[in-house]
Amino acid sequence: MNFRKPKFWDYKNPSFFSYLLLPLTIFIEINNFLLRLKKRKNKYKIKSICIGNIYLGGTGKTPTTIKIYKILKSLGFSTCVGKKYYENQIDEIKILKNRVDLISGKLRDEILYEAKKRNKKVIVFDDGLQDRNISFDIKIVCFDSDNTIGNGLLIPAGPLRERINSLSNYDCVILKGENKDTKKFIKKIRRINKNLRIFTTYFKVKNLYKLNKLNKYIIFSGIGNPKNFKKTLLKNKIKVIHEFIFPDHHNYTSNEIKNIKQIADKKNAKIITTEKDFVKLSSIDQKKIDYLKVETKFQNEKKFINYLKSKMYEKY
Repeated sequence: MNFRKPKFWDYKNPSFFSYLLLPLTIFIEINNFLLRLKKRKNKYKIKSICIGNIYLGGTGKTPTTIKIYKILKSLGFSTCVGKKYYENQIDEIKILKNRVDLISGKLRDEILYEAKKRNKKVIVFDDGLQDRNISFDIKIVCFDSDNTIGNGLLIPAGPLRERINSLSNYDCVILKGENKDTKKFIKKIRRINKNLRIFTTYFKVKNLYKLNKLNKYIIFSGIGNPKNFKKTLLKNKIKVIHEFIFPDHHNYTSNEIKNIKQIADKKNAKIITTEKDFVKLSSIDQKKIDYLKVETKFQNEKKFINYLKSKMYEKY
């Protein structure tokens, strides 16, 4: 069963439920402490980049991974993407298979070994910052500007896998989107780690031409941050009349899709979902459903490329 994120996790201040669950965060604290004691290693001498998060879900890791893979390829590096296999994350694996040279497996160490066998010079891991078995050359933390760190507490009282001060152990932050609080957040994390390289990104819709702005749309999604999906559509003048939200990585039944289609027929509306949700549907269920195809873009791509190149040419 997939997990639905509690709303109180993203309140600006901790709620009654957060304080109630606060004692349980001790288990995350202990686990993180033990993980910090482990000595990381990269015995295969292949440049490795890990793109992960400390906020649970919805930070744009996979689109960012694809973008960085493409940049590295354009710079002439023999590159692949590594993704640890989780049965409930088949959606992300399917998208990656369509866009990158993907190596997936049950252990990241095995993925590294396979990449070395294939004579790859760089591997970009989608997720894995909390895997202390590997010493990554670049450790990138992704945030969404709308949520950043939520209420700032650890799981289950809040959405954080690690405390915000863990940014002192990482190299780079990629912040998806910007709003009135972005500068304040950047100042906050710079106080934690003055050497952090911080870059901002945004989503560009690649198949907007397929959507008719005169139509009404019903939307559905099972992603970490469904608000972003709806916001992107509204920003592009797509008329959304109804929204269905499912847990992240939700596996849809034919009855659920049938129900959405019936409601769309009654309201004389079209249906649109995310690419991540679309790839999980059967070919029959995909009929009469469009999906939004997005691409990550850097606000200052040249600056990020220069940063990436400087790290790639560092010696072991």
